[in-house]
Amino acid sequence: MNILLTNDDGIMAPGINILAEELSKEHEVLVVAPDVERSATGHAITIRTPLWAKEVRVGNKEIGYAINGTPADCVKLGLLAISNVEIDLVISGINRGPNLGTDILYSGTVSGALEGAIMEKPSMAISLAEWNNPKYETAALFVVEFLKRFDIKNIPEFTALNVNVPSLDPVDVKGWKVTRQSRRRFRDYFEKRKDPYGNNYYWMFGEVVEDDPGEDSDYAAVRAGYISITPIYAFMTNFDFMEKIKKDLRG
Repeated sequence: MNILLTNDDGIMAPGINILAEELSKEHEVLVVAPDVERSATGHAITIRTPLWAKEVRVGNKEIGYAINGTPADCVKLGLLAISNVEIDLVISGINRGPNLGTDILYSGTVSGALEGAIMEKPSMAISLAEWNNPKYETAALFVVEFLKRFDIKNIPEFTALNVNVPSLDPVDVKGWKVTRQSRRRFRDYFEKRKDPYGNNYYWMFGEVVEDDPGEDSDYAAVRAGYISITPIYAFMTNFDFMEKIKKDLRG
């Protein structure tokens, strides 16, 4: 397959490079990723400044193209301008840290995959649910095995797979679970501080709220040692509530 690979941690991040190396053993991989970390940029795109694509090499090895934009920019540019072949699959990751519950609304990683879905390509977002000791190899090996067992052409249009991998050795992963997006979210607060000139500034902090413990939820699966695979959709209409509004307005 021809795979377009992006992320939000930046083109030099270990996650994307380990994944590119593993995928390149069996597939053609084009890396188009942000030049620096673009975490929590959501689905932002660049419309008022030009985008530069710089070829990156480490020693004699070509890494890919570094873009001065967001993950969604990278996918657009990769599909529409840089690639000279038909891309079969868009993968965003491997992200350092989980993308569970409402994380997907903020995540540049997930937005990279959703941009691929919007552009009518089978797409996946891959995140490793660990900050301090990420075992990227576990997630990379999962992707390679998943692509052997699952026909990506079966992913419906405008849909992406949001995958979260526990940071365990491969032998300790219990398996895969198809899950739903949970209500996992953050309860945010700001800490007020003063700079040396007496001006106020604020740091945002947050506490994770996990009050949706059903076995089919994304974070419950990861916590239990399973890889979570959640189909997510680019369109967010609440159809049940839409019908209720229609009924209420009819009186």
